[in-house]
Amino acid sequence: MNNFAYLTTSLAIKGLSQLSKLNINIHGKENIPDGSIIFVANHFTRIETLFLPRHLHQLTRIPVWSLADYSLFKGPLAAIFDQLGVISTRDPHRDLLMVKTLLTGEAVWVVYPEGRMVKSKKVVEKGRYMISYTGGKHPPHTGAATLALRTQFYRERLKALKEVAPDEAKRLMNSFQIDSIEPVLKRRTYIVPINITYYPLRTHENTISTLLDKVLNDLPERGIEEIMTESTMLLSGVDVDIRFGEPIEIGKFLQRPFILKDIVAPRRINFDDPIPSRRPMRRIALKIMFKYMSAIYGMTTVNHDHLFASMLRAIPRRKINEMDFRQRAFLAATLILNKTGIYLHEDLTKDQVHLLTDDCFHKYNAFLSLALDKGVVRKEGGCLIKDPTKFRSGFDFHRVRVDNPVQVMANEVGPLRKLQRKIRFIAWHPGFLVRHRIANRLINRAVHRFEEAYAAFHKEGESKDKGVGMPCLIGNRFRRIGVVLVHGYMAAPTEVKELAVYLGKRGFLVYAPRLTGHGTSPDDLATRTYKDWVESVDEGYAIVSSLCKRVVVGGFSTGAGLALDLGTRVEGLTAVFAVSPPLRLQDFSVRFLPAVGVWNRCMDLINMDGAKMEFVENRPENPHINYFRNPVCGVGELGLLMESLEKKLPQIKVPALVIQADGDPIVAPKGSRKVFELISSTDKEYLLFNFNRHGILLGKGAERVHRAIGDFVQRITAM
Repeated sequence: MNNFAYLTTSLAIKGLSQLSKLNINIHGKENIPDGSIIFVANHFTRIETLFLPRHLHQLTRIPVWSLADYSLFKGPLAAIFDQLGVISTRDPHRDLLMVKTLLTGEAVWVVYPEGRMVKSKKVVEKGRYMISYTGGKHPPHTGAATLALRTQFYRERLKALKEVAPDEAKRLMNSFQIDSIEPVLKRRTYIVPINITYYPLRTHENTISTLLDKVLNDLPERGIEEIMTESTMLLSGVDVDIRFGEPIEIGKFLQRPFILKDIVAPRRINFDDPIPSRRPMRRIALKIMFKYMSAIYGMTTVNHDHLFASMLRAIPRRKINEMDFRQRAFLAATLILNKTGIYLHEDLTKDQVHLLTDDCFHKYNAFLSLALDKGVVRKEGGCLIKDPTKFRSGFDFHRVRVDNPVQVMANEVGPLRKLQRKIRFIAWHPGFLVRHRIANRLINRAVHRFEEAYAAFHKEGESKDKGVGMPCLIGNRFRRIGVVLVHGYMAAPTEVKELAVYLGKRGFLVYAPRLTGHGTSPDDLATRTYKDWVESVDEGYAIVSSLCKRVVVGGFSTGAGLALDLGTRVEGLTAVFAVSPPLRLQDFSVRFLPAVGVWNRCMDLINMDGAKMEFVENRPENPHINYFRNPVCGVGELGLLMESLEKKLPQIKVPALVIQADGDPIVAPKGSRKVFELISSTDKEYLLFNFNRHGILLGKGAERVHRAIGDFVQRITAM
C-alpha cells in the first residue's frame, strides 16, 4: 500500500465527514489494547465504511485496512478502495496480507462478520445468530477469528522456532517479508468488537437523493433506497454511537496440546498447507465468532425508538390505549434499563417524565408520526390500532429501511434477551398495575430526593421540620378525580395542606409536590432554576394522572403560575385554578431588587464577587413554613418563569378559575386580572376576596377560598 495515498485519501474522507451532520460519540476507547488488532463491527450502512476507519486511525495512529465485498471493486471505485486500504474479499492474497500486517503491526483491520449490510437488523433466529438477506440466510462469518488465530499461530511458531529451528524461522520471516523478529514476538493478537448504533433512524427524500435520481436515471431500487437512507442520516444530524467492547486475546485459545504440537513442529509448513490442528482451530474460530457477535450486539445503544418499537410489538392487543402505551414505555425506560446491563443513549439517562406529560423532547410524537406514516398503527379516538403483519418477515430486504423502519428498530434490540424479557413482562401487565407501579416509583423518588436534599442543605436554626417540606398524597388512590396542588415560592407543601385535606374530604385524590429547592434551606433554593420547579410539577401530574382518570391542577402564588404553565403544555387536563398568580415581576412585590441589582453590578465592575448580596431578608406571613432569606437569583428565576408564561396563557382552553385577594400586599390584583383575561377558556371565572393578605389559603377566612375551589372542581368534574 502507498501510505501517502492512504493518508491523502483519509484527509479527503475527513473533509467530507466534516460536511455531514453526523454526531459521532465514541465509547469504551480504553478497551483498545496495544497490539495487533482485528476490529469486528456490525454493518448497517455504507457510511460506516468511511467514518469508522478514520476514527480508528485517530485512536490507534496506525493505518486501518478493511475488507469489502468483491462486487464493489468495479470501475473507479477499485482505485479509491486501494488507496483507502480496502481489500476485496476475493483477493487471492487477502489472508497472507492480513496475517503479515498483523504480525508486524503495520496495520489494523476492520472486518464486518455479517458479511454484508444487514438492513433489516434481523440477526437472531431461534436463539442463534443468523443473517437474513435477499438470497436467503447464513451464519456470521468466522473469517476474523480464523485470521486472528492464524496470526497468533505464526507469532507463537516464530517464537518457538527461533531457537530450535532457526532456518525454518528465517524462511517464515522471508515469506512474510519480516525484517526483524523481536517486534513481532513482543506483540499480541486481539479481536475488538465494535457496535455502531444510529439514532434516530428516518428515511425520506432529500436534496441529495433527489439530485442523484435526476442525474442517474436508471438507478436500481436498491441504489435509490441506500441513497435515501444514508443521505438522510448525513443531512439530518443522526447520533452515531460507536462502542468498543473488551478485547478478546487470541493467544489463550491456542493453548491446546494438538495446536501447540503444530506450533513447535520443526518441519516446513507453508502458509496454506493442511496441518492436523486446522480442523480443531475451525471449531475454536466458531467459538470466538459467537463470543464477538454476542459482544457486538450486546453493546447496542438502546434509545427511545427501540423501546417504543419493542413495546408496540410485544403488547398482545391490536387496540392499544395511547396513554397506556406511553405509560408502559415510561415504565420500561425507568424501571428496567438500569437492571439489564445494557448501554443507553444519552437521552435515556435523563428524567423520562416528559413521556407522561407534554413530550417536550418529541420522543414519542416523532416515533408515532413514523409509525402512522408507515402504516404500523392507525389512530382511532384515543387508541392506536396496530397492524401485527408489520412485525413479521416478508418485507423486501432492500426496502425495509424505507418501508418499515419500526420493524428494523425492534429487530435491532432483539438480541438483548434480558431487555426483551422485561419488555414482554411489562407489555402483558394489567393496566392498573402499570399505573400504580409508575405512581409508586415517582412518589418514592420524590420522597428520596427530598430526604437527600434535606440532609445536604439542612441548616440548624433555619431549616423547618422535615414534615413541612415532605410531598404529600391525600385521599384514596382509587378515586376517579385527582388534583395536583402546587405551593408557592420559598414555601413548602404544608402551605397548601389545609386545602388538600379539604379537597380530600370532598372525594378527590390530592397530591402536593415539593418544588425543588424548597422545604430545605435558602441555600438549596439558590442553586435551582424555574425549570427545576416545572419538572417537579410535571412529576406531580404524572403521579396523579397515573392514579386518576381526570386531573385538575392548581396552585398558590408562584405555584399558581406553575399550574398555569402545565395547563399550556399538557393535553387531557380537565381544569386549572390559580390563587394569587403573579403575571410580571413588577406585579410581584420586589422593592428590594433595584438597590440590590445596582449594588451587585457595582461589585462586578470592581471584581468584588465576595461583596455581592446573594440573599435578602424575607419577613413571611407564615414563619413556620417560609424561608427567612430570599436568594436574589431565585427572584430572577421567578421573572423568567413569568416571562415565559405570559405569551403561553392563550393556549389554555380548559375550564379555569382565578382567585385573588383585593388587598394582597405581594401580588397586585391587576396582574392576576391580566392572567384571567389572557386565558382563552370559554368557561372561566375570576373571584376577588376581601382579604388584606397574600396567603389566603391559610388563616382566618381561608375556608371560603377552599369552598370556592372545591365547588369549582366539583362542578367541572361532574360534566
